[in-house]
Amino acid sequence: MPLPTDALESPAAARNAEPILAVLRAHLGPRARVLEIAAGTGQHAAAFARALPEVIWTPTDPDETARASIAAWREDAGLSNLAAPLRLDACDATTWPAGPFDAVVCINMVHISPWAATEGLMAGAASVLVTPGGLLALYGPYLEADTPLAPSNAAFDADLKRRNPDWGLRDRDAVVAEARRHGLTLTRRVEMPANNLMLLFRRA
Repeated sequence: MPLPTDALESPAAARNAEPILAVLRAHLGPRARVLEIAAGTGQHAAAFARALPEVIWTPTDPDETARASIAAWREDAGLSNLAAPLRLDACDATTWPAGPFDAVVCINMVHISPWAATEGLMAGAASVLVTPGGLLALYGPYLEADTPLAPSNAAFDADLKRRNPDWGLRDRDAVVAEARRHGLTLTRRVEMPANNLMLLFRRA
């Protein structure tokens, strides 16, 4: 099937959508308002909005090309619960919408961005998750002191650092500590396919 005009496609997004959806389905409220950070191609936004018709999904990305792709997937999906993409840079507090949102979802951004983006993500999530129990869901590979690093993740980490010295797999405990600084507490660690994790945080 041909892609919608201007739409980009990520094989990884196609592979991991179902496992991520299974976790979100179990932890999102039935009418949750969700803000997706760094939505990339927009494939996840379209897939999750289609699978969760009562959830209002708002995708964002700082990149204009990515937003065009998100808009193309949105137009092709024709879903009333999938909002138009917003420009949001996790590092820039002025680009975050006012909210409120019930959940913030961020997939595969933390390791492909400078640490400042994770700091901004935690501060921004805390600002829009105004209700106690609000969910921040992160997906991706992490370094864990108590878990041996898979060879594939070690190679991926080295490749990321070659591409940009500010990128690379983050220490899970450092991410958890940064979240805690903003009133977000880790409540669940879910092992995912291909040596990835979902980390679920709740607003105090």
